[in-house]
Amino acid sequence: MSDAQGIFTRLKEDHDHHRELLDQMAETSGETERRKELLEKFTKEVKSHAAAEEQALYSTMLRKPPTTDDTRHSVAEHHELDEALNDLAATDMSSPAWMAKFKQLDHDYRHHIEEEEEDHFPDFEEHLNDDDIAHMEKVFDRRKKEEKAAAEVTPESKDAAKE
Repeated sequence: MSDAQGIFTRLKEDHDHHRELLDQMAETSGETERRKELLEKFTKEVKSHAAAEEQALYSTMLRKPPTTDDTRHSVAEHHELDEALNDLAATDMSSPAWMAKFKQLDHDYRHHIEEEEEDHFPDFEEHLNDDDIAHMEKVFDRRKKEEKAAAEVTPESKDAAKE
């Protein structure tokens, strides 16, 4: 076992930033520039975070049999979040449907990150060694920066996203 607090602190910092963006989006209404900007920022932040988290943390945890199920669960939730973001971006921001979809995304994402922070991260830490930690710390910020540069808001209906 090793001291993985550095990488988990880094992941939690991102989660806290995501919570702030969700709070700010919840305060918007209608099709405004502020709402558009916040949705774009949140989407790019979350997509790049999820991709980097998968490449740094979850690729490591998949090699640890006791954590495989939780890892697969979290990665599946990342895919569901991506679909929800695409669906939200495709929805008319001035319609009541947008806020309903946003509220569901907000709820689902907060549940996801709380589950990671409270359940998965403490369990994962027990299975990590110094090499795992070094790899994750090296990969996460580099991959997040690369992924963020490539991340896009991709409006797509949920039905189309599942195909």
